Amino acid sequence: MINPTTGTGAVTSQTSATGASKNTVADTQDRFLKLLVTQMKNQDPLNPMDNAQVTSQMAQLSTVSGIDKLNATLQALSSSMTASQSMQAASMIGHVVTVAGNRMDLVNGKGVGALDLTQPADSVSIAITDASGNVVRNMQLGSQNIGSVPLQWDGLNDAGQPLADGSYKFSATAMLGGVKSSATTMSYGLVNSVTQGTQGATLSVGQLGDFSLASVKQIL
Repeated sequence: MINPTTGTGAVTSQTSATGASKNTVADTQDRFLKLLVTQMKNQDPLNPMDNAQVTSQMAQLSTVSGIDKLNATLQALSSSMTASQSMQAASMIGHVVTVAGNRMDLVNGKGVGALDLTQPADSVSIAITDASGNVVRNMQLGSQNIGSVPLQWDGLNDAGQPLADGSYKFSATAMLGGVKSSATTMSYGLVNSVTQGTQGATLSVGQLGDFSLASVKQIL
């Protein structure tokens, strides 16, 4: 019997390194029907083909055709989504975004950051360190609710002295019922460019690095 997917008459679509063209669904159907008609013409009159077998083969061919059409539809949808994502990402160039990170730039005596809390906290403490890893400022934010918590630093150290502008890092410790809870530090950065790759659009956010659109928590 003819098997439209794996046996005689099956057509496999492959793309070689030389760019060989793919067989279309119409080609597959044409070959299948020709072979089926040939088989029926040459069947044994005393042992004719079973109608159930013919119906089964036709159903298999229909399934193959349906899968091919579904793949084409999904490919078209994927291309459309990729183009839409690229346009959306490009519109973010020049905007400040919030992404996961522990960098805090002190500019004109002011530094900003944020925290992302997945559960409430009885207390939240912040430690800011300089380029050498020395803690220069400890801050207490008190109790906080779930969600984004903005952080502002006046550029002073623990002794109340102003520090030089530059790049600093910060960490957070959240406590709930005497147990540490989850607290993700967030940094602000300017989107400089967008790169479209196989995994989608990637945003270049200054010295913070590259991030996907899904990584952006806030757009300012």
